[in-house]
Amino acid sequence: MERNLDFDIVVDRRNTKCLKYDFAKKRGMPEDVLPMWVADMDFRTSSYVEDAITEWAKHGIFGYSEVETPYFETVRDWMKEYHGWEPQEKWLVKTPGVVFALAMAVRAYTEPGDAVLIQQPVYYPFSEVIKDNGRKVVSNDLYLGEDYRYHIDFEDFEKKVKENRIRLFLLCSPHNPVGRVWTREELIRLGDICVKYGVTVVSDEIHHDFIFRGIHHVFVNLKKEYEEISVICTSPSKTFNLAGMMLSNIFIPNQMLRRKFRKERDRAGISQLGIMGLVAGEAAYSNGGEWYRAMMSYVRDNIEFTRQYVKEHLPGVAVVQQEATYLVWLDFRGLGLEAEELDQRIIHQAKLWLDSGKIFGISGRGFQRINVACPRSVLEEALQRLEKCV
Repeated sequence: MERNLDFDIVVDRRNTKCLKYDFAKKRGMPEDVLPMWVADMDFRTSSYVEDAITEWAKHGIFGYSEVETPYFETVRDWMKEYHGWEPQEKWLVKTPGVVFALAMAVRAYTEPGDAVLIQQPVYYPFSEVIKDNGRKVVSNDLYLGEDYRYHIDFEDFEKKVKENRIRLFLLCSPHNPVGRVWTREELIRLGDICVKYGVTVVSDEIHHDFIFRGIHHVFVNLKKEYEEISVICTSPSKTFNLAGMMLSNIFIPNQMLRRKFRKERDRAGISQLGIMGLVAGEAAYSNGGEWYRAMMSYVRDNIEFTRQYVKEHLPGVAVVQQEATYLVWLDFRGLGLEAEELDQRIIHQAKLWLDSGKIFGISGRGFQRINVACPRSVLEEALQRLEKCV
């Protein structure tokens, strides 16, 4: 029976080697800052995951370990139930994280000096893994429409592909930080352009279980021909709050792309992953459904609470329409502040640690990303601090 369903409980994460809470000073923040930045949740994970890890720990031997078909079957069954997709076992390559996988893809499918396409404002490691590996960042910037949702400029997308001889596109679906759930039509339009020009698509779908409006479409599942160009990045880490377990499931249908990816992973010295991550992932996908659905209901209410609070108490601030993720994208441009001044007010006056929009690309300036996957009392305190600041 699931035990961890009270999401109002405030769990003290300080002094637990927690990146979110214990490293403020080291990262230039006030020690008493309230952290609402990095994308992990302040909720205990499913009790089934806790029990599986505890039981495994009793064995007392933690040697090299691997998992076989039953592990894959739990992942496949989750994908089938929640996303209508049945991947094949031979497509699976396990990695210690999605960002690691993005870096391996950059190295596997491009050469130093090549251009790699992204869509800013986007999760900042996208540009980091490109630059750090000696490649060039090219952005098909998203634009904010009158409906207060972000949209894709498809003409610019194709133009950027042609002019820069793009061979690799990093897709964020659903999108972090702007919270878009791309429609079937949008993804097919992107996919057809990529097929036309021979572009490999690495689709980061790590937030695919956090859909609040619309339907998440697994990119590779839209057309049979997309199997030839797709690398699909998934993980239980966001869904079940397991980021510290260092486990991601990467699906690559095309044998040549899979071989190149595995070669880069091997060159990085990765063979087996940690047993605790594998145990946790299998337990989560096997028995975590009740916890997941309850958590989603709570987070949905937190998003609505944030939207209402901003509307009623923060004139000059707006919430971009939230279709996916627990990371709310706040628009502060109505305050008329420079991005640097806005950062200073939030950090040093409100004592609040958000993710500044400028780290997601130039088009993110004037925005802030706030993590609302926390107890309501913590979220309310954060928004009250923000109110005093702005």
